[in-house]
Amino acid sequence: MCSIIFSTDINPQSSKLNKPIINGDVIFEEKNGFVSIEAEYFLNQYKTEIRQWYRTSKNELAKVGRDDDNIHCIGASNNAYIEILPDTLVTHSDKLVHGENFSNELGKLAILNYKVKFNNSGRYYVWVRAMSTGGEDNGIHVGLNNEWPKHGQRMQWCKGKNQLTWTSKQRTKEVHCGVPHAIYLDIDEPGIHDIQFSMREDGLEFDKFTLTQDINYVPSNENQEVFLAQGFLPNPFPSCKPQEVKGSYF
Repeated sequence: MCSIIFSTDINPQSSKLNKPIINGDVIFEEKNGFVSIEAEYFLNQYKTEIRQWYRTSKNELAKVGRDDDNIHCIGASNNAYIEILPDTLVTHSDKLVHGENFSNELGKLAILNYKVKFNNSGRYYVWVRAMSTGGEDNGIHVGLNNEWPKHGQRMQWCKGKNQLTWTSKQRTKEVHCGVPHAIYLDIDEPGIHDIQFSMREDGLEFDKFTLTQDINYVPSNENQEVFLAQGFLPNPFPSCKPQEVKGSYF
């Protein structure tokens, strides 16, 4: 973990860290009911007037408004992740502003897009590896082909605070920490589909996601194999080294 304090500036480097790092011809591929993709390999992002996703790695750090927590490239898959900034909803004392730092509606803010070739139709359970450092940065929404089903709403993290953690739970009125196996996408027919994520709470750090047809599958680490139908991926990011960690509210 690195000890860096964010400023309110938007520096020239930050304006590059929200851009795709893959070519437009990259299409990921599902094989045997499984697909895994690094979060930073998004094809594009849109509805970004209010919040955007920015990449963090050993040599890359976005300075976009408030961001109180540490950066966490150590242990991140591919040594990089993306975070939605600025992060103004940090503690319970911060003002929650619907449509700005919080959105319970799917597909309204900061949408990420990934193209995937599916060889097999059916139900795919969605797992996301992310970092949540508090109680106000632990949710995201999942969509398919610009549609946002109820079973893609309110993916929730409760356990595993302050570490990169896999989850596949949906927050409900009755179960705030999430119902297992309730986040999924139904692929009606094989072919190329858009897998999408949109903001629920700012400040979430998004490392990787996996889709699987196996309801009993639980990711154990970040090193699932990534398959490509076409195109090429960039070289991995340089490894991060431990540094002094600054204090945290949490």
